[in-house]
Amino acid sequence: MLRKLLRHRSYIANNAYLPSPKRSMLSSPFSFFSATSSSSPHTHFVENVDDPTKSSSSDSHSAPSSISIDRSSLYNPPDHSHTPNSDPDLVKHLKGIIKFRGGPISVGEYMSEVLTNPKAGYYINRDVFGAEGDFITSPEVSQMFGEMVGVWVMCLWEQMGQPERVNLIELGPGRGTLMADLLRGASKFKNFTKSLNVHLVECSPALQKLQHQKLKCVDEENEAQDTVKRTISSLAGTPVSWHTLLEEVPSGLPTIIIAHEFFDALPIHQFQRASRGWCEKMVDVAEDSSFRFVLSPQPTPAALYLLKRCKWATTEEISKLNQIEVCPKAMELTETIVNRISSDGGGALIIDYGLDGVISDSLQAIRKHQFVDILDNPGSADLSAYVDFASIRHSAEEASGEVSVHGPITQSQFLGNLGINFRVEALLQNCTEEQAESLRTGYWRLVGDGEAPFWEGSDDCVPIGMGTRYKAMAIVNKKQGAPVPFQ
Repeated sequence: MLRKLLRHRSYIANNAYLPSPKRSMLSSPFSFFSATSSSSPHTHFVENVDDPTKSSSSDSHSAPSSISIDRSSLYNPPDHSHTPNSDPDLVKHLKGIIKFRGGPISVGEYMSEVLTNPKAGYYINRDVFGAEGDFITSPEVSQMFGEMVGVWVMCLWEQMGQPERVNLIELGPGRGTLMADLLRGASKFKNFTKSLNVHLVECSPALQKLQHQKLKCVDEENEAQDTVKRTISSLAGTPVSWHTLLEEVPSGLPTIIIAHEFFDALPIHQFQRASRGWCEKMVDVAEDSSFRFVLSPQPTPAALYLLKRCKWATTEEISKLNQIEVCPKAMELTETIVNRISSDGGGALIIDYGLDGVISDSLQAIRKHQFVDILDNPGSADLSAYVDFASIRHSAEEASGEVSVHGPITQSQFLGNLGINFRVEALLQNCTEEQAESLRTGYWRLVGDGEAPFWEGSDDCVPIGMGTRYKAMAIVNKKQGAPVPFQ
């Protein structure tokens, strides 16, 4: 939650189109990307790529399948050196990739390695959530968030005809707090919880262990030797299983998918408008052995997604921007979700921070609740970018005619229409003064806008409402009608 607050403050102060907190807290790492400057041997521009907004549909086939690099102007470190190398393992790995390729890598590949490298990725071997971590998410702010998401899931389950068995999938569950609050709040509705098969899509072994603890899971011993051991959450008696990919979750059952602050961590590709067209930003090794941004001299595979994104936008929208971010992984994940919902029935809820339009320069790094340089000590800070909800909507509608897309609406509207006001009032009836203060603060952070008017404590701790900065979107099978509260 705090990392979104920081983005919001920077948005108000620095950018008419998109928040870019690194501009207010750091000198811009992109300052050398001037279309008229040629002082840096690492700054290249695309020679033969036209503006995607002026391209025909056939132009999308002109991009080559690999990146062509002028190696003569790139730094190549010596093969042998007597100087001790004190770089962290992930830094060595990234430099090794760049050296092996003979040129820079995309921002998307850099982001993917930094966050999910199997050995040293940011999310893989640590707990990064909460006050002791690098950022705070909505479920960590108040139990009411998970409870309201649970209300949405139960309402959709009823619209689906109350199936006896349903797959409830959460993408990137963090500590497992949202799912724990959801199951705890729904535990009295036995028919609903009895139908659930909970599937957590998580690639981090460390976070899987935390989720196992948070859900109070018990591993059952099976009498039959030929069956897989089951894991049961004692919160509601529901079976729980873990997967590294959504595709690994068994199909064939009606499916409800929750993606809370998941899309923002998917790798994005950045493009810079230059005098001769759009150039993809890349990550290279400078002569001093640090990382730096450069521009690709040739079209890259991600240019196909740029063309696709620009065709979904108006010419006026694109003309205002000098930088564009596209997220191929978000488009592909949306298609996977839609195919599952189309065939098995059900729906998906996406809650994240973002815009209902083209995203410009939003990628940023946060370490210990502070902004840091994106290229500084990779693997030690969270990388994330604004979610392009319009792109998700277009991707879903193109993937299948069997689904309908609803929203985005603000998180404040979403939670309010589900009854969070009544829930906070009920909780306030039976709590201590300290608990009441925590409830009021958490409530404001979830649904408020700006600084809490009731706050009397330190200015450094004033609760900031993010109810209008987060957005909620639903994708459902058309057979079920419009979901609550998007009618």
